[in-house]
Amino acid sequence: MSTMEMPAFSHDPSATAAFAALESERSVVVPGERLRAVVIGGGTGAPVSIRTLLSMGLETNAVVAMADDGGSTGILREEADVTPPGDVRKCIAAMASDASDPLTRAFKYRFSFARNHTLGNLMLSALEDAAGSFPEAVAICERLLNARGHVYPSTLDRVTLVARTRDGRYIEGQAVACHSRTALDQVALSAADRIVPYAPALTAIREADLIVLGPGSLFTSIIPNLLVPGVVDAIRASKGATLFVCSLADMQGETWGLTAREHVEALMDHGMQGLVDYMLVHTVVPLRPDSPATGLFSAVTGAEPEHASTSGMDDAVLSGRIRPVRVSYHDVQAIQAQGPVVIARNLVDPIRPTWHDPKALRDAFSGVLKLCRSRRR
Repeated sequence: MSTMEMPAFSHDPSATAAFAALESERSVVVPGERLRAVVIGGGTGAPVSIRTLLSMGLETNAVVAMADDGGSTGILREEADVTPPGDVRKCIAAMASDASDPLTRAFKYRFSFARNHTLGNLMLSALEDAAGSFPEAVAICERLLNARGHVYPSTLDRVTLVARTRDGRYIEGQAVACHSRTALDQVALSAADRIVPYAPALTAIREADLIVLGPGSLFTSIIPNLLVPGVVDAIRASKGATLFVCSLADMQGETWGLTAREHVEALMDHGMQGLVDYMLVHTVVPLRPDSPATGLFSAVTGAEPEHASTSGMDDAVLSGRIRPVRVSYHDVQAIQAQGPVVIARNLVDPIRPTWHDPKALRDAFSGVLKLCRSRRR
């Protein structure tokens, strides 16, 4: 095959140039102040929070779900019996000191001609075998990319996600559950033996000044971490505040049609009752008693025409195949009655309307830090 015929290398969606704007921003951490953050999640959402927090000067770690069984990760998990590498790989790449470094860029390369594997997934899986453990494989990759934090699996056990939908069906497997035709109601983890948490993950949570849940797939990326024994207890034991970053839109069936209120209530139904201090939601207009529910489409309709079709994902938004996560004044009142302080602001990237705008997210995180400093637990 000639060079011209070779398939092009591609990157994951997390490799967005939008974060370049944060490189010139000043740290919000004052000299001598040491603030630790931990991001709990997975998928393409957790790296968004990781890169934002790092730009603010916080020491940032991540705790990642181990239920992924789709795509490249699913193939490696089934055929090589390895620990799911995909979400860990995305978080390591987000922590890399230099996003333009050739090794960092290559780590994120996806090969359409090789069953859509990424180099990072292959490296982690090979190193797990060569080094004898998945944590050692992760540590090696962190050193190679000069990562500015650590990524911890929530468990090293082989776990499978089991979901119940809102119409009473049961689904097995993360890849199937996230594309459910109706929203999910409950999820659980199954394993051959008792599920044991990864101790360094619990330590990172307990020592954090700020615990960030999301953004990302609610039932298949965020909640699976909470189902690992000890994780919710570590959140409860932490001196830090917990922030839930609600998704902008439903891009998969697992939360199809759920409001922002139903998102946070799902967290509470899976152990987080009384543990969510702040919730970040998107709106482009002030929420008043007489205001209609607002969400992503309010921002999309105001986008410039040339921005409206920058990707197939954006086309899907405009054609209605992706729903906004709606939020209303009355829902905000109901959420706050249960404990969380709701922070509502315009968070959408005008060019990529299903992504959070990095600068808006950074400003929101900075506001949460100010609130944390003024009301230490």
